[in-house]
Amino acid sequence: MTAIAAAAPDSSAPQWINSLMDTLGAPGAGIAIALENLFPPLPSEVILPLAGFAASTGQMNLFAALLWTTAGSVIGALALYGVGALLGRDRTVAIAARLPLVKVSDIEKTEAWFSRHGTKAVFFGRMIPIFRSLISVPAGVERMRLSVFLGLTTLGSAIWNTVFVLAGYLLGENWSEVTGYVSTYSKVVLAGAVLAVLLFAGVRMFRPGPGGRRRAKQETEEREKAAA
Repeated sequence: MTAIAAAAPDSSAPQWINSLMDTLGAPGAGIAIALENLFPPLPSEVILPLAGFAASTGQMNLFAALLWTTAGSVIGALALYGVGALLGRDRTVAIAARLPLVKVSDIEKTEAWFSRHGTKAVFFGRMIPIFRSLISVPAGVERMRLSVFLGLTTLGSAIWNTVFVLAGYLLGENWSEVTGYVSTYSKVVLAGAVLAVLLFAGVRMFRPGPGGRRRAKQETEEREKAAA
């Protein structure tokens, strides 16, 4: 058992995260957060408060924990930005156009929306579970200016990480209480996202677009001509 795991016997963190922090200290927390950005199912709501708890016991410096976890967030986001930039607009459109219920016009509207609100999406997106990782991909696809992307990502990540690291630091042995609050928050966000997707799918399935209405009109005229 690692020193961190021994100090927090009720920890819900995977053993490898405990070992990473125990071996490397604050840089280990940064590596764990970088991996969390690349693989969203990894629990940032566990990693960050645990790092704060470790700082409260003197096993790592609080400022170092904040610095390294923010650096990890930025590095993970930058990797996903690179994926979006390499993928490019044409490939993204080609892939999305093959998906059911997705139209090229929808993609173009999304691009237009991102052009207008991309900075806000990147900044506030860093504070929304799952989305905080995924938002880096469209930023890369749209080739958002790298200095702007890094600035917004750093600021948004610093705010998110500071809240949870300090919560773990102040709660001490009760740091795991943070997980329950974040879990509820995550469920609400994901439920809203699922509802939006279902609503979008329902509109697409039950309200055909102008093209569908034109085809229906043409078929009706053809039947009338044939009957005449």
